[in-house]
Amino acid sequence: MSPLALVLVFSAAVVHAAWNIIAHGVSRAGIPFLWCGAVAATVIWGAAIPLTGGFGEGDAIGFAIGTGVSGVLHVVYMLVLQHGYRVGVLSTVYATARGSGPFLAVLAAIVLLGESLSPAALTGVAAIIVGVVALGLVGGEPVRTERPGRMDPSIVFGLLTGVAIATYTIWDAHAVRSWSLAPVPFMVGTAFMELLIYSTMLRGRWTATLRFARLEWRRVVMFGFLSPLSYILVLVAITMAPVALVAPLREVSVVLVSLFGVFVLKENRPGWRLAASGVVVGGIVMLAL
Repeated sequence: MSPLALVLVFSAAVVHAAWNIIAHGVSRAGIPFLWCGAVAATVIWGAAIPLTGGFGEGDAIGFAIGTGVSGVLHVVYMLVLQHGYRVGVLSTVYATARGSGPFLAVLAAIVLLGESLSPAALTGVAAIIVGVVALGLVGGEPVRTERPGRMDPSIVFGLLTGVAIATYTIWDAHAVRSWSLAPVPFMVGTAFMELLIYSTMLRGRWTATLRFARLEWRRVVMFGFLSPLSYILVLVAITMAPVALVAPLREVSVVLVSLFGVFVLKENRPGWRLAASGVVVGGIVMLAL
């Protein structure tokens, strides 16, 4: 993996961790938060398009198809994840999603995009996924007792979320590469599509949504800037590196948030968290070789 691609993905992970920390708690507002975030992302990054090279060489039809499908896939991902958090155990859903998503993306990249990885890279990918899953399971909530013969909804919706992650990752890589779409306009188009969908879902909650926006506008603006930035960096990286490497490497953000929990929030089981983080770091080193 090239040093520049490695720096881009690691930077994306840092930004992703930052907006997750900033948005912690306020994101529980659900659709109103997502709508406000989509508005902020569209406005902020729409204004940045002329400063980042414009729309590039992609054609209008490819842009419309690429961003339209991407927007739908990103909304599906958010809705499935939120539903999983409502009906399952948060830590199990998170660990299953963040582990299965990159794993499925790697498989899809190899099968559908024709990518190939060296044995060392495959080992690094495996180490990152194992470490991420371990971090997700640390200090989790008690496991719920399910009726015999019924699958744990935490695992079901965690896997569905992983499928959604892999799907939008592979689609976005295909769209950006095949239609030569510039990452910033692509992200803006995707955010605008999300905005349209979330607008139909708000129904009669406009007053509450606007009140939420006035109350939390600072964090909404930060989310609208940082969340797209983290994915724009990933989109740039997949133009110069295999998706099979980029997808698991971006999960370094999980490590950064976990370390924040250890050293700032003083969360439980710090030794286990640091050990799992070490496994992820080992995987990153193997990818960088």
